[in-house]
Formats: sequence, structure tokens, C-alpha cells
Amino acid sequence: MPVIVCMLRGVNVGGRNKIKMDELKTLCLALKFKTPQTFIQSGNVIFCADEKDMAKLTKRIEGALEKKFGFRPSVVLRTLADLQGVIAKNPFAGRKGIEPGKLLVNFLAADPGKEARKQAQAIENGPDEMHLIGREAYIYFPDGQGRSKLPWAKIERALGTFGTGRNWNSVTKMLAMAEAMEAAQ
Repeated sequence: MPVIVCMLRGVNVGGRNKIKMDELKTLCLALKFKTPQTFIQSGNVIFCADEKDMAKLTKRIEGALEKKFGFRPSVVLRTLADLQGVIAKNPFAGRKGIEPGKLLVNFLAADPGKEARKQAQAIENGPDEMHLIGREAYIYFPDGQGRSKLPWAKIERALGTFGTGRNWNSVTKMLAMAEAMEAAQ
């Protein structure tokens, strides 16, 4: 049974779209997902599911969230293998001076394609450094994300798809949780 990492976009941010993690876990159990585990308050849940069609699973989760909580956050899914690939493709790996808390992976809902990646990469980023690889945007904020002038909305429009970001520390912790879940099966 595949291990799935589910990331909700825009929940529990700025006091809006609140979802308690214990309620998210209960919802996953109601959807017949096995061993759901949540990670921090930003809407991350890792579970096992029989469904192999990720688009179908995404819509099912989004619909259940809307029915239960009254709003429809976007959902981005990655398999354990996908997440392992994200770690392996990190363009900042091995580079000195990279602080994990300043490295963000923006998980895109769909692969934007070569041309869209090229257009997005051409947008001025200031001191921030962005690499677009497949369905991920790896962004390093040397001055911290709070001080960034990165025009993410413009980049997202150029990509033609939305994403949800997680810092590197969260990405590696979610991978460890997913691998432990896989080993326990």
C-alpha cells in the first residue's frame, strides 16, 4: 500500500482556514486511509492508501475537506518515492553556507513544462535563488523568507499551476515519517 504525503495549501495561516490536526487525522480515517499521521499545523498528513490515481485521490480529499470544514483548500500529493526524488534533486545539496530553514521547496500541483519553467525562471528574484525542477521549485532566501521580495504570484502565473511551500527542515522530517511508515508495513 503506497505511502502518500498530503500537503494542504493555505490552512492555519493568518488565522484563516483553520483545521485542527486531530480533525484532519479523523477525516483521513473516515476516508479509509491507513495510519494517518499529521506533521505541524500547516496541513501536512502522511498516510497509506489503496488509491493509485493521484488526481482522483486529490479531488476526493478536497471534496471531503470542503464538506467537513466549509472551505476547499487545494491539496498537493506526493508519494514516498516522489519525496525521495525531491531530496535527491536538491540543487543546493552539498553547497556550503545553505541554512535549511531558509530553503523552501514549493510543491507544484502539476508539472508546468519546459517553456513555463523557462518563463518563470526569467522573472527577477532579487537576492533569492530559485531552481525549477519537474514539479518542484527550490528557493533559497539568503536574507530569510520574511524579507524576500520574490514575486511568487507572478512566478505562479507564469508556471500556470499553484504550489504549496515547505521549508527544508519540514521536507526532511516528512520524508523520515513516510519512510518509517513504509518500514512498518
